[in-house]
Amino acid sequence: MNHIDCELLVVGGGINGAAIARDAAGRGLRVVLCEKDDLAQHTSSASSKLIHGGLRYLEHYEFALVRKALAEREVLLRSAPHIMRPLRFVMPHDEGQRPAWLIRAGLFLYDRLARREILPGSQAIDLRTHPAGAALQARYRRGFAYSDGWVDDARLVVLNAVDAREHGATILTRTRCLAPRRHREHWEASLVRDGRTLQVRARCLVNAAGPWAARFLDGLAGVPAHGALRLIKGSHIVVPRLFEHGQAYLFQHPDGRIVFALPYEEAFTLIGTTDVDYTGDLDRVTPDAAEIAYLCGLANRYFVRAVTPGDVVWQYAGVRPLVQDSAGEAAAVTRDFRLDTDTDGAPLLSVFGGKITTSRKLAEQAVDWIAPVLGKRAPAWTAQACLPGGDVFGSRPGKRGVLAFGAWSAAQAVRYPWLAPALLQRYLRAYGTRIDLLLARCNGMADMGNEVAPGLYAAELAYLVEQEWARSAEDVLWRRSKLGLHVAPGGARQVDAWMAAYRVEVEQERVG
Repeated sequence: MNHIDCELLVVGGGINGAAIARDAAGRGLRVVLCEKDDLAQHTSSASSKLIHGGLRYLEHYEFALVRKALAEREVLLRSAPHIMRPLRFVMPHDEGQRPAWLIRAGLFLYDRLARREILPGSQAIDLRTHPAGAALQARYRRGFAYSDGWVDDARLVVLNAVDAREHGATILTRTRCLAPRRHREHWEASLVRDGRTLQVRARCLVNAAGPWAARFLDGLAGVPAHGALRLIKGSHIVVPRLFEHGQAYLFQHPDGRIVFALPYEEAFTLIGTTDVDYTGDLDRVTPDAAEIAYLCGLANRYFVRAVTPGDVVWQYAGVRPLVQDSAGEAAAVTRDFRLDTDTDGAPLLSVFGGKITTSRKLAEQAVDWIAPVLGKRAPAWTAQACLPGGDVFGSRPGKRGVLAFGAWSAAQAVRYPWLAPALLQRYLRAYGTRIDLLLARCNGMADMGNEVAPGLYAAELAYLVEQEWARSAEDVLWRRSKLGLHVAPGGARQVDAWMAAYRVEVEQERVG
């Protein structure tokens, strides 16, 4: 039975856990993170893929949350311009919904609540002449445009974990944390993976278990009762592309909710999300027929091209662990986070709520509390650091990486002329400067190995296994990438077979 001592044990490999592990490791703490499944397997890969301030939260007077999120948009964009990019949104004005003056007032605040250097401000538009108007029904004649950002959510989690590891953290996926035991000065826990048990002794425990956070606390003996979480399911559908331009839409529903329609993976449109209370199995969260019908119905209220449930090529859902408040409607529940701390014995920090956009700030505040408790005085650092692969114009994040990403990409085409343009662009968007590590042993397509699935070569699969904890076709096709949308039936089996053979090969080399 193996043993490990650390200063911080983080339970949960979603965005909050990974971001806390990264920040803490960068401040010199010895960190272990364990996740019972794959990184970002649940809520953190089931988002709307947005880095945004939350325009609709202004209606609920959550000005502090919106300001915090707006400020973080550009911090995140600078840190990882390969997996994030600015995105322009078009909001058609529906005469029967929010009045135009109210929308203008909201956008005025949205533009000014936090400093902007990258994202342009809002404007009124004429949909009869604007490119986004062609896909909309003729009754929508005017609208508004504003800016937020797009993010590859699952890759954001993985890159936080990669950076944590490169600062010394130990990242354990497919590893369950069983029966943590609290002592006066430390925690003891059993971590179980593949039938093997690792005993961990940690000075501080972080509960970043997401939807499981309250359940995890319930299993800790001697920990006081905690506030309840409200579990809200958000569902999305993906359909064949409904418009040709690269802008997104924000649609209003008569019930007051809003839904986004985003350009997705070149050939598709992503539509979401719903907000419904959830009490089911947290390991098996899927959209139900009513949610799919709701999203199709709202799309049909605006788009010329009709959308039916039969058009859906992929669907997914996630459960957001939101802080319980007095809101009646699920859509009105706050998206802000709460950090609960407990020093009645070895330190414990529990994370409740939050959103992808504020994950870096959440982690910074968490470690601002953890580090002094453990006798560390290292300052916060992540606001001025690139995520792995994001250092396209140097190690310090800057707006040039966002605004001139296309120029940098063109320079990589000169360095890798043997890569097909579409494949090169996918690599640059997924891996940024780490394309050099991915292709370190390759001087031409012959060095890439077998094309295990369309556009997926052995060299990339080996990289994902060795560098990004990928262990199955699902990890690769739906989280490390979205190639699952482009791979024919049977492709996943081929990827699983290759990965199984590769693990055997690596093990044989290790033993030999």
